[in-house]
Amino acid sequence: MVTTVVKNAAWVVAWDRAQKRHVYLKDADVAFAGSSLTHVGKGYAGQADRTIDGRDLMVMPGLIDIHSHPTSEPGNKGLLEELGSPRLGMSSLYEFMPIFRLPPDAATASTQVALSEMLKSGVTTYVDISASRPNWADEVAATGIRAVLAPAFRSASWSTGDGKTVAYHWDEPAGKKGLEAAVDLVRRANQHPSGRVSAMLAPSQLDTCTPGLMKDAKAAAGDLGVPFQIHAAQSVVEFQEITRRHGLTPIEFLDSLGLLGPDLIIGHGIFLNDHPWIHWPGSNDLARLGDKGVTVAHCPNVFVRRGIVLNYIDRYLKAGVNIGMGTDTFPHNMIDEMRWAATLARVMARDFRGGSTEQIFTAATVGGAKALKRDDIGRLDVGAKADLVLVDLTHPYMRPVREPLRSLVYSASDRAIRDVFVDGAQVVKDGKVTTIDVEAAHAALADAQARGLAGARERDYAKRTVDEMSPMVLPVSG
Repeated sequence: MVTTVVKNAAWVVAWDRAQKRHVYLKDADVAFAGSSLTHVGKGYAGQADRTIDGRDLMVMPGLIDIHSHPTSEPGNKGLLEELGSPRLGMSSLYEFMPIFRLPPDAATASTQVALSEMLKSGVTTYVDISASRPNWADEVAATGIRAVLAPAFRSASWSTGDGKTVAYHWDEPAGKKGLEAAVDLVRRANQHPSGRVSAMLAPSQLDTCTPGLMKDAKAAAGDLGVPFQIHAAQSVVEFQEITRRHGLTPIEFLDSLGLLGPDLIIGHGIFLNDHPWIHWPGSNDLARLGDKGVTVAHCPNVFVRRGIVLNYIDRYLKAGVNIGMGTDTFPHNMIDEMRWAATLARVMARDFRGGSTEQIFTAATVGGAKALKRDDIGRLDVGAKADLVLVDLTHPYMRPVREPLRSLVYSASDRAIRDVFVDGAQVVKDGKVTTIDVEAAHAALADAQARGLAGARERDYAKRTVDEMSPMVLPVSG
């Protein structure tokens, strides 16, 4: 095996086993052979087939993205940044997302665009919540990233015919068939020859799945030994729908089904019964999540565009909730999501201590690893996977480098990421993704978006044009 050593790195974000937290090391070495880290610390004296001068670098663990939709979200650029439904809780889920959609043949190009953004922002492991397709595992493996496939399935779809009410269209046999197909995919993905592809079970949304489907999916995930993820507490509409159906909050309903626990990842988990937008006679949802050790996949960017914010990171962590980070929308820039998470937490808390940089960085690394039931990713530690990121400390937005993680999160973002390694293989070099033809993927995505928008008016209940639904920022003259 080839041994690579980053020698005399100015800063290393290392894992301290005794403290169970990340710590800074200065002027240290990081070595890896094959897919594993072999040395993290000072004074590496072993073999070095390749040496990287680390004097102007920070070495940090690869980031973990536990919630993304790469086959759809890149196609929403230019459409959904300032669009929601005021009569449906400000969400864009029900009125617009079913209308602005990419053709099925765009899945590969859209995914490549999303993964290029993830890799460039230091993501080395991601969860892909998408519709299943042929060659899915092979396609994502070819990009070099570590992937957890999460084939989506549900018992119902939704629509609105007036922009103020939501109709659910039930097809329970389709949900059961989707679960069967997902279980089969999990088994196949876990045997992928790359060793970097696995899978989880992910019934789509709490309000679109029957109780029986969710319980069956949770049982199957337990039998397979894989995580289980579902969108829940993600909208006012969902909160109201679940309380109407069952007289329980979404979190109480999940608990009544026996689904809350350390194997569960809740996508978003925003609208608990003590959220300022929810006027509910009780405030026990957060404690319930913490007592059961649930993970919340926090994706702030897609919500803040509509004025919606989680309330707030420090509260969730102190209650015992595990937090992981996700890139639910474009751009799939994990560091940008981290910046949003920290600053918005402080706004909601009305206190600069509402979300610290350490809390956010931990969520984006070991918090995600915990959610995925792994202790070999999200940390720089001997024996862990060689998933690491090299940050250029000479980048103007990183200087002066008094505090490198703060400079990265609040100033430089992905612009300062120079090199990325996954499983010991380099996938980003000198700031460029080497495993994806990014220009070709963007060209294919642009063509697909145009084709998808050509039919948008026919899918809209009011037969509005695209420009009527999503107006241009400025008038178009000439």
